[in-house]
Amino acid sequence: MNAPGTGNALVTLSLAEVHALTRDTLRAAGLGVAHAEAIARSITRAQADECHSHGLYRLLGYVDSVRSGKAEREALPVLTRTTPVILNVDARRGFAPLAIEAGVPPLIEAAKTYGIAALAIHDCYHFSALWADIEPAVEAGLAAWCFTIGQCCVAPAGGTTPLLGTNPIAFGWPGPAGQPFIFDFATSAAARGEVELKRRAGETLPQGWAVGPDGAPTTDPAAALKGALLPFGGHKGSALSLMVELIAGPLIGDLTSRQAKAVENGDAGPPLGGELFIAMDPAMFGRDTLSQRLEDADALFALAKAQPGVRLPAERRYAARARSREGVQIPAGLLAEIRALTQGDTEGERTRR
Repeated sequence: MNAPGTGNALVTLSLAEVHALTRDTLRAAGLGVAHAEAIARSITRAQADECHSHGLYRLLGYVDSVRSGKAEREALPVLTRTTPVILNVDARRGFAPLAIEAGVPPLIEAAKTYGIAALAIHDCYHFSALWADIEPAVEAGLAAWCFTIGQCCVAPAGGTTPLLGTNPIAFGWPGPAGQPFIFDFATSAAARGEVELKRRAGETLPQGWAVGPDGAPTTDPAAALKGALLPFGGHKGSALSLMVELIAGPLIGDLTSRQAKAVENGDAGPPLGGELFIAMDPAMFGRDTLSQRLEDADALFALAKAQPGVRLPAERRYAARARSREGVQIPAGLLAEIRALTQGDTEGERTRR
């Protein structure tokens, strides 16, 4: 997919410039330093991995939510422990990146101490990619899962009315060496941001992604955004999406996608909700056999890759990350749109997950 923005001209920025642009734009909008820095780290990681739907493009929605007053600008997240292995972070209606940075290091410590731990982040506005949320835990040698709701724009299988979020799932395994196995995907046929990027680029959707406001199948992104996205894999994706609703909502005492929609203010930022992490230490299942078990996992990956055409999840991102050391290419139209934010020019439609 083409990177978002108007026009085809591209501008090259260093990762340091991406970080500074993000931080300075958010600060100019009135967001506190700690949150601006955390979001800048999140967006820079996504842009480095050429995850365009969660890179600089997300800055538009972040600024909308700051300016609308929906997200808290200064409130810092608060960590508590229900038990030694059940951790909670109250994001206090702030953006998720800072809350994640507050909660994941203690999650890692607890999982390494006790073998398994869970972290619930409450009352946050989540707009980042889940692979980035769990990567620190996976790099620390843990197997990890993560779940969160998304904007209420997905109809259950067989339906035509939005009830569910895009409801992504992420999983990570600490190998192969240097490039952990991590996947992160929406339980809808595509993330809402991907549909929005296609609308901006003037592209059509594949069949089966969405229905329009009349409930009929559509390949028009604009009609899809007014209608409903569909789960991937029919009833299977629908069941997984409902699972995420339960895990990231009632299980941890946070909102479902439908409930989040009811408290939205109509800006273009992320919905209010929760996020659940689970981390397990493979060493706790036998330190004397850990090396062999990790080798067995690596052998599985190698056998998969030995088949022509097979690519492991995250390999594309790792390749992009290596390229991005020399800088990243940003559509000139998107860059102009972001720079206009500091002059108060917020014309144009914004998007949410």
